[in-house]
Amino acid sequence: MNATTTRRNDDRRTFRNEDLVLALKPHDPACWDESRYEPFLDALCGHREYQKEAIHTILSYWLGGRYADLRQLAQENFSANDDLSHRWGRWESMLAHLQLPDQLACSLDLATGAGKSFVLYGIAAILLAEGAVDRVLVLCPSNTIEAGLLAKFKELATRADLRDALPAGARVAMPHVINASETIVDGALCVENYHAILEHVNSSIRDSLKGKGTRVAVLNDEAHHVANETGTEAGKWKEFLQSPDYGFRHVLGVSGTCYVGNDYFSDVVYRYSLRQAIEERWVKKVEYVAEMPTTQGPEDRWQLIWQRHEDWKKKLKSRNIRPLTIVVTQKIAACKQVAEELTDWIAAWEKIKPEEARAKVLVVTSSKEHQPNVALLKSVDSPVSKVEWIVSVSMLSEGWDVKNIFQIVPHEERAFNSKLLIAQVLGRGLRRPEGWSGDDPVVTVFNHDAWSGRIKHLVDEVLEIERRLTSRPLANSPYHFDLHNLDYTRKEEISDHPQTGEYQIFEKGYVVLPTQVVDQAVTVEFEEALTGRHTRFGATIRQKTYSTEDVAELIYQRLKSIDQELAESPNPEDRTNYAKRFPRDKCLAIINESLRQAAIPDGRITDDNRQKFLQALGPLNRKGAKRVVYVLSPEALITISTAQRQAESCSAAELRRGSKSVFFTDGCRKTLPDEQQEFFDEVADPDGDLAGAQVTIENPADFKSPVNLAIADATPERKFMRELTKRTNAQHVDAWLKNTAMNFYSLEYAWKKGLHPKRGEFSPDFFIKQNDRIFVAEIKDDGEIDDPSPENVKKHEYARMHFARLNTWLENTKVPMRYQFNMLAQRDFPAYFQKLRENDLVDFRSFLDVAMINAGPRAE
Repeated sequence: MNATTTRRNDDRRTFRNEDLVLALKPHDPACWDESRYEPFLDALCGHREYQKEAIHTILSYWLGGRYADLRQLAQENFSANDDLSHRWGRWESMLAHLQLPDQLACSLDLATGAGKSFVLYGIAAILLAEGAVDRVLVLCPSNTIEAGLLAKFKELATRADLRDALPAGARVAMPHVINASETIVDGALCVENYHAILEHVNSSIRDSLKGKGTRVAVLNDEAHHVANETGTEAGKWKEFLQSPDYGFRHVLGVSGTCYVGNDYFSDVVYRYSLRQAIEERWVKKVEYVAEMPTTQGPEDRWQLIWQRHEDWKKKLKSRNIRPLTIVVTQKIAACKQVAEELTDWIAAWEKIKPEEARAKVLVVTSSKEHQPNVALLKSVDSPVSKVEWIVSVSMLSEGWDVKNIFQIVPHEERAFNSKLLIAQVLGRGLRRPEGWSGDDPVVTVFNHDAWSGRIKHLVDEVLEIERRLTSRPLANSPYHFDLHNLDYTRKEEISDHPQTGEYQIFEKGYVVLPTQVVDQAVTVEFEEALTGRHTRFGATIRQKTYSTEDVAELIYQRLKSIDQELAESPNPEDRTNYAKRFPRDKCLAIINESLRQAAIPDGRITDDNRQKFLQALGPLNRKGAKRVVYVLSPEALITISTAQRQAESCSAAELRRGSKSVFFTDGCRKTLPDEQQEFFDEVADPDGDLAGAQVTIENPADFKSPVNLAIADATPERKFMRELTKRTNAQHVDAWLKNTAMNFYSLEYAWKKGLHPKRGEFSPDFFIKQNDRIFVAEIKDDGEIDDPSPENVKKHEYARMHFARLNTWLENTKVPMRYQFNMLAQRDFPAYFQKLRENDLVDFRSFLDVAMINAGPRAE
C-alpha cells in the first residue's frame, strides 16, 4: 500500500517492478498445511494458476509462522536482494517508506482483468474456514465497487461445489456476506466503502471490531486509491489500521495499478503483471498510435476516432458485439465539456437528432450528477444498449466490469502521462468479452502521436517490456575525445515598416491556392505493445467546405469592417475604401478565378483554402509591420568530453522491425546490466531471429568508438557505420562517436512549416576525429538529393554557420582543432570515405550538400 521510486537520482539505475517484489522464504508445513485447501482453490480458480499462487503467498506469510511483521520481511529482502539495496541505499531509508511495518501488512499486484475478487474471496474463505480469524473486512473506494464485490461474494458463498471442497471440520463453511449496515459477527465477510471507517460516518465497523483486531483480516481492494489520496482521509485510513483500539495484525492491499504516480509500491509480495496477463491471453492485447496524419483541430481527429470505432463495429458484428469507445480526461469539468463536444459532433456527423446522439454518449465521473450513469455501466455491454461512447475521468474511484471496450482515447496528455494513469486507463478496456474465441481481441489506444514517444516509454514500463540493449560510454576507453560547442544567446533584431493608406491586394486578380482534396485518404499507424508489430489503418478526413458565395460574402464583410474601423481616423491618409474597390461581385470573381487557376472545378472551398483567402487580407488593418529576426550570438566556448554522452537504448521491437541496428565487439556482453545479457545473447546469435539487426566487429581495433555498443538508426546510418568499422577506413580514424537524439551535442535552427515559423534543435549524427579535425556528419536518405525538405535545408544552413563561427572562435583562442560539417546521403559514402582514407576530406562537398545549398532560397 506504499510506493517506492523505481529509479535513484545518483546512478539513474532503473529497476523492473518484479525485482522489487518481496520474496517469502518457505514456511514450516507443521504451522500451515496449504495442501488441505487445494480442492477448494481448484474449484474457485480453475486454470488461473496465478490466482492460486497469490492466495498461497498471502496465507504462507500470515499463517506460516515465519514472519512477525512487515519489518522483518522487508529487512530480510533488503539484505538478500541487490536491487532493493541499490534502490534504497540504506535499510533505514526503506524502513521509513513502509506504511505499516509493525503489522503483517503487504500488497498484491494483480493485473486488471485478472480476477482480484476471486483472490480476495479465496483468502477470506480460507482464513475463516481455518479459524485463523473470526471476521474479514474488505474495504473499497466506492459504492459501485462495494456493490460489485457484495454480489460476487454472495454468489461464491452459495456455490455448493466450493462449500463441499473445503476440508472436513472447516470452522466456517459458508461466509456470511454483509455490508456495514449489519453488525459484523463471527464468520462474517463484510464489504464496505472505506469511507465508512471514518469517525463521522454511521456504520457498524467501529463498534463491531473494537478490541478484536487480532482476529480480523482487513483486505483493501483498489489500494492505489488510498495511496494516491491527497486529502486527510488517507491519514485517517492509516490511523484506523494502526489504531490500538482495534489492534489489527493482518492487513492486505490489492490493486492492478500499484503506483503512486510513477513510483511502485514497496510492500508487494506477489505480482501478476499486465504483460503476463496479455501473454497468457487473460486480457486483450494493446495497440496505440505510433504515427498519425496531420490534423487541423479536433474536427479531423474526431473523424479518425469515429472511423476506427466504426471499423471495430464492422469487425465485431458477426460476434454480436457492439464495441464501446471510452474518452478519458483528467478532470470532471473537462469530462463534461468533452462529452458535450462529442455529442454535438456525432449529431452533426451522423446526421441524427441531438437526443439520439445523447443516448450514445455516457458520462461517468464521481460527481453526484453522474451517479445514475454509473449504474448504467452494468448494461452497456448488452446488445440492446444504445451507448457507444463513454466519457470518463482517468483517476476514477468507481470500478466497472465493462468488457466490450475496444478503443480508448486519452483526450489530453495529462490524463495519460504517468504509470498509474496509464495502468488505470488501460485497465478500463482490458477485459475480454464473454465467450471470446479465435484471434485475441485488441484494444486500441488512440493517443495523439505527438505523445507517442513518452507514452511508449511509460506503456513499456507498465507492461515491463525490458528487452533492451543500452549503449553507454566506457569510462576507460582510449577513444574518448573532446568536442567544442558555443554557448549562444538569442537576440531580437526588430525593424519597423510603417504603412499609410491602403495596401495593394488582389493585384493578380486571384489568390494562389493549393490543390484541395475534400476527402483526403490518410493512414494511421498503430504499434502493438509487447510485440512491436505495426499495423496501418486507412481512413478518410473529410474537409468542411463552403460555397463561393459564402466566402465572397465573408471577404466583403471583412473589408467593410476594416473601412468602418478606420473611418474615424484623424489622419485622412489612414482611411480606406476597400469595400468600394471590392464589392461582392468582384470578390466572387476573384474567388472563381482563384479556383480556376487551382483547377478546382466543383465550386466548393475547403476550410484550408478559405483561410488562404482570409490570409490574403491579413495585413489590411495594421498601420505598419514589424519584422523580428532572431540572431544567434556566441558568448562562450564550451568543451565537452565524449565520456559525458548519456546512455541510449534500443528495444527488441525496434531491432526486429529493422528501425535500429547494433554494432559491438567481443566483450560487449559484460558491459551490459545483468537483465540485458540474456537478450544480448539472442541478438548476438548469428543464427537467431535478430541476427539481421546486429553487426559484430571481429577485431576490436576496428571499433574506434568509446561506447560499449553503437546503435544505428535505419538503413543509411547502418551502412555508414559499416564503413566506419571497415579495416580500410578504421585505420585512418582516431576515434568516432554516434550522437544521441537530444541533450548531448545539439544545434539550434529556424525554419518555416508552410507559413508558420518554427524553431528547433537537431543533433548531428556522427563526430569523426582525424588528427586535428572533427568531421561532423548528418546522414540522410538519397531522396533528399532530388527533393530536399525545407527543414533539412535550414538544418544544413544553420549547421554550416555554426561550425564556421566555432572554427573562428577556436582560431582566436589558439585551439588547433577545426570542424567540418557535411550532410551525406548513401550516394555520397564512397567518395566521402575515399577522401577520408586519402586524408583529403577537408573541404569535401557532397551531392547532398550541393542540393541543400541550391535549395536554400526555396526554404525561406
